[in-house]
Amino acid sequence: MDCSHRRHLLLDARIVEDTYNAELTLGPVKKFSGNPLFGEDKPWEMRFDNLYANVIYDDEAHLYKCWYSPFVVDNSSRGLSRRQRHEREYRAPRNREMAICYATSEDGIAWYKPELGIVEYERNSANNILWRGNEGTRALRAGPHGAGIFKDLRDPDPTRRYKALLKSEILSVAFSADGIHWNPPIACPEANSAGDTHNNAFWAPTLDEYVGMTRQWSKSFRRQVASTSSVDFLHWEETQVVLEGSDRTHQTYAMPVFFHGGVYIGLVAIHDQDKDRVWTELAWSPDTRAWQRVLPGTPLIPNGEGEGDYDWGCVYAAACPVFLDDEIRLYYGGSDGLHTSWRNGFFCLATLRSDGFAGYRASNEGTPATITTTPVFDGRGPLRVSADIANGGEVVVRVLGDERQMLAESLPLADTVSDAKLRWRDDSALDAIKMNLARLQFAFKEATVYSFLMEPSKDSEACRHR
Repeated sequence: MDCSHRRHLLLDARIVEDTYNAELTLGPVKKFSGNPLFGEDKPWEMRFDNLYANVIYDDEAHLYKCWYSPFVVDNSSRGLSRRQRHEREYRAPRNREMAICYATSEDGIAWYKPELGIVEYERNSANNILWRGNEGTRALRAGPHGAGIFKDLRDPDPTRRYKALLKSEILSVAFSADGIHWNPPIACPEANSAGDTHNNAFWAPTLDEYVGMTRQWSKSFRRQVASTSSVDFLHWEETQVVLEGSDRTHQTYAMPVFFHGGVYIGLVAIHDQDKDRVWTELAWSPDTRAWQRVLPGTPLIPNGEGEGDYDWGCVYAAACPVFLDDEIRLYYGGSDGLHTSWRNGFFCLATLRSDGFAGYRASNEGTPATITTTPVFDGRGPLRVSADIANGGEVVVRVLGDERQMLAESLPLADTVSDAKLRWRDDSALDAIKMNLARLQFAFKEATVYSFLMEPSKDSEACRHR
């Protein structure tokens, strides 16, 4: 995740002063042609349900790692025809139980479920379950619910290298040295959170604290996204509601959050109560508390088109994306049936171009468009731009002074680029900025502009695999 404040995503409304003939649009997501990557192919994977996947690329181990939370005690859709699924009503059993499972991959495409030998399932520990409820312990009988797991390189204590935020009767935390063997959960009653969703936590670099994303319920029985914070990952502030649906029909089910390009990005799952389907939308925040949804009602990761497709019914984004040099990998849990009905679950992959969450394109493609930023450019280093540019299109960047007079202009970019270094018609013109900050104006046609980067920047991208 980009912790440099010199990379700016243009979806950040704080830095956009005005626009002309320009509108914000979602970046095009491409679903992997080999989807799904894996399904409920083990006897203990009774129902992936929402999967609640957490994916990292571990630079130290040179390995992709995934923690996911299936129900290991449930009624399974395995082997049921579509007709049988329509004829029979799905009901969760009273002894329903969630567990945490573990998978790895060398390339992020072909996944392996190791036999960990840690937890027994039907008197056999040859499975990839690393945590399930303890029989006879009321608080854990239902298993660890909605675990958000990440690797924390900041913590000097190696026994706390991996951290989890989860529900174990109440919202709790847990620690592990290797991400596989976990210490008992520590309850966090002060958070006062419902926690019955995909909880996730991360270090917020602009706040200098850990932030946890979880759930609350309103009196009208609406699901709400809530956040809490902690400086030590043990003592948490009381959760506060930060986002809810536009109406009772469209409820915010879960929202994995991560930091990139100077903002916090949320992948919010929206549950349509009438149609009983779930899709994933985009949101952003300057501080994890005040959230703005980008094009509400329009999915970032759309559902499959036909009933029975692997992600027709539900799409739940994993936490957090994996950032490669040339693409962003959005892993997600998909299912072929409705949320509260019989469904088979799958682990899937979609990709975005670099910085391609959302960008500006012309409202009227036949007319040139401009975006003018607030004063942000200091002129001290190279300026790089990321944009999709169609054949015959171009992007030109101008540096504007205090009176919005043009101080410098770039040579046009005519091809799709990622962090392309601009060349100026007159480099010496940048000297006019001196100690003041200048505005940037992006003038473009037949293009979508996503971000700009002012060098030098600190390379502290914890999620980037190079």
